Amino acid sequence: MRSRSLWSETLLNATTKPQLKEAKDETKDDVPLAPRYMHESYSELVLPFGSSSELLEQYTNASGGIRTGKLMEHLDSLAGSIAYKHMLGPTVVNIQNSGFYIVTASVDRLDMLSPLDPTRDLRLSGQVIYTGRSSMEVAVKMESTGKGLPDETVLIGRFSMVCRNSTTHRARQVNPLALTTPEERSLHLLGEHMKQRRQSSALKSLSRVPPSSEEAEELHAVYLKHGQGKERVEGGGDLDPGVDHVWMGDTVLEKCLLMFPQERNIHQKIFGGYLMRLAYELGFANASMFTRGHVRFLSLDGISFARPVPIGSILRLRSQILYTTEAAEAGYAILVHVGVKANVVDVKTGQEQTTNDFRFTWCQDKEIASPDLRKVVPKTYREAMLWLEGKRAIELGAEIRGLRTK
Repeated sequence: MRSRSLWSETLLNATTKPQLKEAKDETKDDVPLAPRYMHESYSELVLPFGSSSELLEQYTNASGGIRTGKLMEHLDSLAGSIAYKHMLGPTVVNIQNSGFYIVTASVDRLDMLSPLDPTRDLRLSGQVIYTGRSSMEVAVKMESTGKGLPDETVLIGRFSMVCRNSTTHRARQVNPLALTTPEERSLHLLGEHMKQRRQSSALKSLSRVPPSSEEAEELHAVYLKHGQGKERVEGGGDLDPGVDHVWMGDTVLEKCLLMFPQERNIHQKIFGGYLMRLAYELGFANASMFTRGHVRFLSLDGISFARPVPIGSILRLRSQILYTTEAAEAGYAILVHVGVKANVVDVKTGQEQTTNDFRFTWCQDKEIASPDLRKVVPKTYREAMLWLEGKRAIELGAEIRGLRTK
């Protein structure tokens, strides 16, 4: 969540006042915490686009739609608020003196189920649906409301939050959930299933195990078709993958930014939702340039949070097209999977540390598709693994949207 304190006061307090010791967390590992009811953490935010033209103006993009990146900022803040509400109870008092802090471990998925309607209000809501020893699964959704029409769920997603001790920075146990209704038990099972699937996916990660025989066969087919290009680019350079294909290494788009204190969170680090918006907008620009036309957001396929981004640092965002495919049966001319990596740059040494890894998928509808659509082709083994990761993400997204349709 964003900090409401003034940065000037933060600097003044740091230089003129003795540092106050953080509140100690007296909770012992063997002391059970009071259970919380699932509905106690429920929170919502309503954006009245249908009735407030002034608010709509702040969120409208160039094509008249809603800026999805700004909505991601709200979702990240909402998930953090829900997690603190679960830990501190419905009447949250002072987070800084709680003796613990909560960080976003990962964003599993955000799937867009229907296009956003800028003439209707938008309700963002969520609650904790599962708790582990020190982790919480937060489910969020966005719904279009108003205009005398039934409420429509347009986006669903999941955040994984982790609780830490403020003094030791070690894992801190969280309040368990008390389940009282069949619906809550179903949500709890869903949260448990999602956590198990995330752990299973980590074990099957291509950074740990080789691709399956089917994936290896498909990669080999791509290599036979494009990796042995018969033509060479002008000047006798590298092999040309083909007129309608682009090497993955040639799709990089990046930018560097200064991290200002106005975008900080309550822990005096850069707000994660702000980073999500920056990554989304860079990825969108790259996907648009690659397809030579307008693209529509389908899903955020995952975010990993390796370390926080310090205030005053230089952040390098690097985007790359990782996978493309046709999906005519779903009404899409092309699906584009984009990876965006965030690195903090050490200006003294020039070395970089990765803070976040974002994955997004956009589509281009058949009605507005460019006549000369291209596909991305990996050249190195590392790029081939990224290509397969993108393929897996797009297949999972198609499965989720297919279940929703049924």
